[in-house]
Amino acid sequence: MTKSKEHWDLVVIGGGTAGIVAAKTAVELGAKVLLIESDRTGGDCLWTGCVPSKALIAVAQKVWAQRGSPVMGIGGARSEVNFLQVMNYVQGVITEIEPVDSIPTLLTAGIAVIQGEAEFEGLHTIVVNGEAHGFSKAIIATGAGPAIPKISGLESKHFLTSDSLWELKVLPTRLLILGAGNIGCELGQAFSRIGSKVVLLDIAERIIFREDVDAAKILHQSLMNEGLEIHVGVQIINFELEESGSGIVRFENLTGVHEIRFDQLLVATGRVPRVETLALKAAGVDLNSRGFVKTNAALRTTNSSIFAAGDVTGHPQFTHVAGVHGSVAASNAILGISRPAELEVIPRVTFTDPEIASVGDTSLVVAGRKALYLPNTHVDRAITDSRQEGFTKIFVDSKGVIVGAVLVNPRAGEALSEMTLAVKNGLKVQALARVIHPYPTLSDGIWKLAVEELKDRLTQPAIQFTFRLLKTIVRIRAKIRS
Repeated sequence: MTKSKEHWDLVVIGGGTAGIVAAKTAVELGAKVLLIESDRTGGDCLWTGCVPSKALIAVAQKVWAQRGSPVMGIGGARSEVNFLQVMNYVQGVITEIEPVDSIPTLLTAGIAVIQGEAEFEGLHTIVVNGEAHGFSKAIIATGAGPAIPKISGLESKHFLTSDSLWELKVLPTRLLILGAGNIGCELGQAFSRIGSKVVLLDIAERIIFREDVDAAKILHQSLMNEGLEIHVGVQIINFELEESGSGIVRFENLTGVHEIRFDQLLVATGRVPRVETLALKAAGVDLNSRGFVKTNAALRTTNSSIFAAGDVTGHPQFTHVAGVHGSVAASNAILGISRPAELEVIPRVTFTDPEIASVGDTSLVVAGRKALYLPNTHVDRAITDSRQEGFTKIFVDSKGVIVGAVLVNPRAGEALSEMTLAVKNGLKVQALARVIHPYPTLSDGIWKLAVEELKDRLTQPAIQFTFRLLKTIVRIRAKIRS
């Protein structure tokens, strides 16, 4: 092993969203930065996550739109799907976006890049490709990979994950998805729309169990209406997998033991941190009880010189969170400050159809809190589009401060930023009511709820008393003047 002549102000391990944003932030602050990536820069979002999945969803939406709408007088004539061309399109989208995160772009920004496996050798030393590098500060941003549950039959590895799915060349006739969370539902609906018979299987009592119950019910019904088969609250007995990927799953639920055959199995049961090869003990970096890198509010690990950001921390695993937290970690590391990372007001979107968009605290366990509710049957744009499933929910405290929101409609994610701004800044419903919203749009539901809540609050006894008092004062002044 050789020792590098360079000593780095900051070493960033991982070239995904968190790592790239962290490296760029540090360089802009005048730091000398080395980024280490074991595979391809761009991370899961570019290669196997956000970008390819949303490209596939876009294709599926085009296909689904051709089904027609009898209520609108349109008869559908479904086109034949060329799956190989679909996957070529997906790869083309990746290729178009990839240069932004490429090594040449990083080098141009002033970031040194080394490709290879990184391993800590001490509190301030890391080894890559047999060369030791000293650093003042470091950021761990190695992300997370698919979690594989310990179920009999899955040891064979003859199944797909969100990482390997994009290598498919033939559309599965019958696709079984283990896991009906956000990823499972998004990909399940997309594959169903382009021609696969999709079965969703989950041990949880409902799909997208981390999301609003009413939203989950609407999505469940929508998926079933599109022909997906859904089994929740099941106990998996075992899988029998062939090398081709086809096989059988046996599971049990309240109605007994069942057996389903499939052509391909997609395992979508969560994510685990990529930390196995880092030798974290040598760096004095601890893991938390869930196996993720342990950090404090400022994203500092148990080694005061090392920070962590992105999926490897176990914080909400979204690209937008990884990017912001990467910037926070870099700022704290280089400037020596302790700015806390945002963990409370985090927007999240499930990109199914309809979309489910949420932000803030959407529980009702706090005294005085209530949920304002408006079904899409009262939103004119939903009526014109014949998309009346879904709703708008705004959660407010006893003073009318907005603490959370859930939106369910075909483009819910596009309206979520307004609610995120409201929650982050502690706005009251009056603030939304005073803003003119364009008509007709699906976000009109937000405005309608705000106006109705404002009207309701204006009828409260204390407010009415104030109004009567003001009117009395006005009358007295008028008499005095006369």
